[in-house]
Amino acid sequence: MRRASLAILAVFTLLLPAACNRGQGSGKPRVALVLKTLNNPFFIDMQHGAEDAAKRLDVDLTVQAAERETDVEKQMQIIENLVETGVNALAIAPSGSKEVVTAIAKANAANIPVVIVDDRVDGPAAREAGVHWEAYTGSDNVEGGRIAGRFLVQISNGSATVAVLEGIPGHQTGDARLRGFKEAIQGSPGVKVVASQTANWERDQGFTVFQNMLQAHPDITAVFACNDMMALGAVEAIRAANRTGQIHVIGFDAVDDARKAIAAGTMDGSVAQFPSEMGRIAVENAVKLIHHEPVQAETPTKLEMITKAK
Repeated sequence: MRRASLAILAVFTLLLPAACNRGQGSGKPRVALVLKTLNNPFFIDMQHGAEDAAKRLDVDLTVQAAERETDVEKQMQIIENLVETGVNALAIAPSGSKEVVTAIAKANAANIPVVIVDDRVDGPAAREAGVHWEAYTGSDNVEGGRIAGRFLVQISNGSATVAVLEGIPGHQTGDARLRGFKEAIQGSPGVKVVASQTANWERDQGFTVFQNMLQAHPDITAVFACNDMMALGAVEAIRAANRTGQIHVIGFDAVDDARKAIAAGTMDGSVAQFPSEMGRIAVENAVKLIHHEPVQAETPTKLEMITKAK
């Protein structure tokens, strides 16, 4: 009997951490924030905003991300693991606006409320799968693209030969920024896009892709990059080609390195999104949902063009 009792006690001891996992053993609600990557200053700022909110609201916050923004499958695995281990609420910055739908479906099935931050979920794919989320916070990427396009028209006096470094094709964020940019320059016939290609949000690819663009189109006078990491790669390619000061560079996100480049005159501007605010609002909404409090379906965050003068 004694051996049987000990065996039962051992099994109970093994199961106890899993049973308590939703509160991390602390009794606090557990919120998980799943980002695209933590190798990008934009998402590090988002993490900091989320952590500040979690500390103020006294909740346990878990932040996880894939190593690369392009690793959509890894992000899906992270979300699915968090659903299985148990969290009280999920905040997700989707790497893939369509791919994330299957992970949201698993959270829905587990009755875990979902908050979407930064990138939107693909509407048709979500409706087809019958999934839902409770709140979204982020900036209007189409309008951000328009801001960048209007700024280029202004600083080029309506005459520019333009290269574009795109985000990942088919993903909502980059596609929206590109669409807004094209809308803004449409009324300026002197502003012509001669090359447009993805650099997958990454600095090293921004360098290589833009270097190839310059070789194919030496008359390029401006580049719009759908994020700052690619823009900073373009700055390095311009420097390597001894073209610094001859090509306008506009980015998106206004990360610290981009702001330094703007101050140094190697970038003309970048559209700021305030990711720390996104992280803060996402956690605040997650905590409200845990306590069954109402949340706004959409909370927009502001956009601002950062230049040397501003």
